[in-house]
Amino acid sequence: MAILGHLSRLSGVDVPLANLDRPLWPFDLSRRLVAEGLGTALLLAVVIGSGIMGDRLAGGNIAIALLGNTIATGAGLIVLITVFGPFSGAHFNPVVTVIFAMRRELPWSNACPYIAVQLIGAILGVWLAHAMFAEPILQVSTKLRDGWSQGLAEGVATFGLIATILACLRFRARATPVMVGLYITAAYWFTASTSFANPAVTVARSLSNTFAGIAPTSAPFFIICQFAGAAFAATLFGWLLKGCSNP
Repeated sequence: MAILGHLSRLSGVDVPLANLDRPLWPFDLSRRLVAEGLGTALLLAVVIGSGIMGDRLAGGNIAIALLGNTIATGAGLIVLITVFGPFSGAHFNPVVTVIFAMRRELPWSNACPYIAVQLIGAILGVWLAHAMFAEPILQVSTKLRDGWSQGLAEGVATFGLIATILACLRFRARATPVMVGLYITAAYWFTASTSFANPAVTVARSLSNTFAGIAPTSAPFFIICQFAGAAFAATLFGWLLKGCSNP
């Protein structure tokens, strides 16, 4: 971010910075979809791959395995949002896409293909991680994550994610990639569910019987709570931010 700003000042050219709002360069829809799908695939490769690596190296210590999973995911998010933000907006998440469509900042005709490539990319990312660690490619998770406390945790995690995105885009757009990465890093530890906060991630992780997996029977409730948390955040912050203008 700082490098782009420095180059902008030196060259006299206004260099746009990555955020989750909308593409910053006029890429056509096909390029935006490829970027969105690729970014989501790499995100899941980070989540699943770091979970496998952490689990293998931790010697049975779940806290150490989760710490490794957390650091890799948070750092990966910062990089991926910065890289793919100028192309597609770097949503990587159906609830983010739906919120922007509801706010009329993304056409619904674009939102549906975005969600499709997010789901496809997420599954391909899981398979890529399996291949890198010599795991069976096709798996189904047996890790149950049931109960109202887990659902509440997912609602809170997704509420915080959408709140972070909307507030940052209004007041500190340049900081959005870092803030999202830091929020997810924290949410891994303060939520009982370890903060999936993403329906595409939830579906894809149900196809991995590894450290970061979730049983398919647990996934639907997670997804319902994710959308509920996102809707609450969008409503509340829509009201809080009403009348505000970008600095």
